[in-house]
Formats: sequence, structure tokens, C-alpha cells
Amino acid sequence: MPNTLIECVPNFSEGRDSAKVDAIVEAMKLPGVYVLDREMDADHNRSVITLAGEREAIQEAAIRGVGKAAELIDLNQHQGAHPRLGAADVVPFIPIEGVTLEDCVAMARHVGAEIWKRYQVPVYLYEAAAATPERQNLENIRRGQFEGIRDEIATNPARKPDFGEARLHATAGATVVGARKFLIAYNIYLNSPDVSIAKSIAKTVRFSSGGMPFVKASGFLVRGLAQVSMNLTDFEQTPLHRVFEAVKREAERYGVLPISSEIIGLIPKRAIEQAAEWFLQIENFNSALILENRLAAVVGGKAAAGGLRAGVEPFIDQLAAPTAVPGGGSAAAASGAMAAGLAGMVAGMSHGKKAYAQYESQLSEALARLGVLREELKSAIDADAEAYSAMVKAYKAAKGSADGPHLIASALEQAAAVPLGVAERAAEVARIAAGLTAITNPNMKSDLTTAIALAKAAMSGAIANVEINLEAMKPDSAKGEAFVVQARSRVAALKGEVADL
Repeated sequence: MPNTLIECVPNFSEGRDSAKVDAIVEAMKLPGVYVLDREMDADHNRSVITLAGEREAIQEAAIRGVGKAAELIDLNQHQGAHPRLGAADVVPFIPIEGVTLEDCVAMARHVGAEIWKRYQVPVYLYEAAAATPERQNLENIRRGQFEGIRDEIATNPARKPDFGEARLHATAGATVVGARKFLIAYNIYLNSPDVSIAKSIAKTVRFSSGGMPFVKASGFLVRGLAQVSMNLTDFEQTPLHRVFEAVKREAERYGVLPISSEIIGLIPKRAIEQAAEWFLQIENFNSALILENRLAAVVGGKAAAGGLRAGVEPFIDQLAAPTAVPGGGSAAAASGAMAAGLAGMVAGMSHGKKAYAQYESQLSEALARLGVLREELKSAIDADAEAYSAMVKAYKAAKGSADGPHLIASALEQAAAVPLGVAERAAEVARIAAGLTAITNPNMKSDLTTAIALAKAAMSGAIANVEINLEAMKPDSAKGEAFVVQARSRVAALKGEVADL
């Protein structure tokens, strides 16, 4: 697996001409990019392509895909059930491995700027990449679609794109680029052609109308049947099975029933596991009961050479090597990530169980936050090593340079900022783990004790790295001095938490 792995799921306004979709997909095939899935829908007249790859490669693939779509698709001739603004309508980036949501925001902004520069297609930013709160929701940006926005973009300041001039591309419209968490595109078909029923159900279940959190929904007529079309933006908080049950319950009020459902693109295995656990009511269910999961953990992939040990042995050997990196900062980040993983496992084992139903919302919140913290701490393993390497380069570059003191001060500031972030995230992991003690299976108390101990070790190690870099700093500006003062204050607070733990 590459050091960084990002998913990109571009949506194109073409679902009927396979030759055009073939050409768009071909344009996105670059070294380091993998085409995981391709969906075409003639009724929606839309295709969804799922890509995964490394940071630089997947950015370029997305840009080229937008360019090819602009060349082949004319929105003036386009008709379909799904709302659309551009030939390449939506291009989201999703962090998978070794990157954070903030990294994907930076990628979205780079891609947006390049799309305008190369193809003169204006770009709007949405979700986490949005420049204003009003543009976080895609539906706010796309309201009025291609024709409506084309007519008012020049006179309405609210329609001004984030990249490009206040005009749509004559045939390709505009593209919406963003960064978000994993999204499940999920559609449920009803045994009725009455699309008004689907629209009513969608209004009831979607969050913007007072329905379920993390659910976006619309009603369409597809293949002669009413379809409730949904995007689930956080399946850990609002699981797939709950959404299905809500739609089924609402449908019964109108005398109809769901007859099938479909996934557009890909879905995390955990979401299917949750649904299986719910509908089968398996009392002792956990993901380790699934044969393939157990095989993957014990004998699959790298582990085939040595069980679970094989997964961590390369990193441990790197720590033992007589080189400066990876060092204590990376080890502290790894310790914090393991703490978050352990605590998440404990929360997940009680989540959805009848005995802990009263704590469902707290467990969901803990799971969601621990997942974010785990990914951020994993990213910090490399970030700490990179900060140290940058510091070494700064010292070398500073020799004989008038800008030397500034180069060193900037590098030291970054070398202190990374472990400071690790310490604060590890402290949050420890607080969450401690809070789980009273609301999870008491038989797993030892796992939480281990998680807290690992988090404490991460905090102590990271704080030591912060302090050694602060001691070396000789701030060359008021901003640098302010950083040192603020960092020392944050370290003092963290030391108090370590003592409490």
C-alpha cells in the first residue's frame, strides 16, 4: 500500500453513452491511480467513478478527468433525473490512509485552481473545503442547476465561483470540488411509480427537513419506479440499517413497500457488518467473527510471514536502526494511534448492543471522534520524521546565509508544533477512553487501561520533544516569540493532565 491513499469519486453528467465514459475513465488512468468502480445510470444520466491512489497522482487524474468531460459533454443537450451543474459535476477527495481531511482540503483547492487554469471551467468548493459556511452543502451551490446559475452568475455575487470568472463554461458549466468523509450513496426503490411518495419520504428522512442526521435525500422516478435517493455522510453516526428501517416505516404510511435497494460506488465493510448485526440480531457479534477478517488479521497479506507481529515489525526495526528518524516523536504518535485504536475497539464492541442501548449516542460520538484522532496520529508518525529532516536541512542551508536564523527558527517551530499536536490528541484519546469505562462492557476494562497507558506514554514522549525544540529556539520575530509563549502554556496544561492520569 502507498504511504498515502486518497479516494476520489468524481460524478460526471453522462450515464447513457458508454464510449464517452470510457474516454473519461481512460484519461484518469495514471501510474499510482486505481479505478475501483464505475457506475452508469441512464435515468439519472450520470456516472460515478471511484478512484484511489497517491496524493499527487490522484490530483492529476481528477484534473484530467474534468478536462476530458469538458471536451465530450455538452450540458445544453443534457437531460436526466439528477440535478447537475457541470459536465464534471462533483469531485470529492476522501482521506483513506496516511492523510487527514485537512490534507484533502489542500488537494481540493489545488485541483480547483488547476481546473480553471487549464480548461477555463469555474470551480466551487464544498464540504470541508468550502470557503464560506453557505457552500458546505452541495445543494446550496447547485440550486438552480446549470441553466439557472448560467443566467444569474454575472449579476448575483452569491453565485461567484471560488476559482474563475463569474461565468459558466459554455458547454461544461462549472465543477464543484471538495473534501469530505466517506459517503455512502444509497437508493431504495418502492413498489410504486408515484414519485410524489418518494419525495415525501425523502423530505421526512433527510436532515435538512428535520429528519435523520447525516442523511441527504431526494425522490426520483427511475426505471418506472419511485426511488428514494440518499447520501449518507457519516454511516457510523447514522447507520445504513436505520435509514432503511426509517424509509420502510414511512413507505408503509402511504401503503407501499421497499422492493430493493442499491449502492452506487463502494461501501465500507463495516457498514455491511452493522446491517448484518442489526437484521440478524446476533448477540455476540463483532467483526472478528467474520472468517475473512480473522484470516486477514492473522495470516493474510504481510501477516502471512509472522502473524500480527509482521504488521508492526518493520516500524519497530526502523526505530531500532542507528538513524535519527524515526525517533521518539514518531514512536509517541504511534503509541497515541494505538491508544485510539484500542479505545475505538472497546466502544465498537458495545455499540449497537441491547445492554448498552442507553449509551448509543455517546458510543457513536466516541467512535467517530476516535476514528478521526487515530488517523491524525497515524499521519503524525511520518509528519514528525519529516519535521526533523526539514530541521536538519534548515541548519545546513543556514550556513553562510543571511536568512539563516529565520530558516532555523521556522524549522524548529514546525518540529515543536507536530509533537505538540500529538500530545493534545493523545490527551483527548485518554479522556475519551476514561469516559468509556462506565458505559462499555466491564470485561474490556483492561483494554481501556492499556489505551490510557499508551495515551499517557504518547503525551509524555511528545511533550519531551516539544520542550527540547522550544529550548533550541531563538525567535527572530514577535510571531515566533508568541508561538513559544503559547506552546509553553499548552505544555504546562498537558503536564497537569499527565499527572492526573
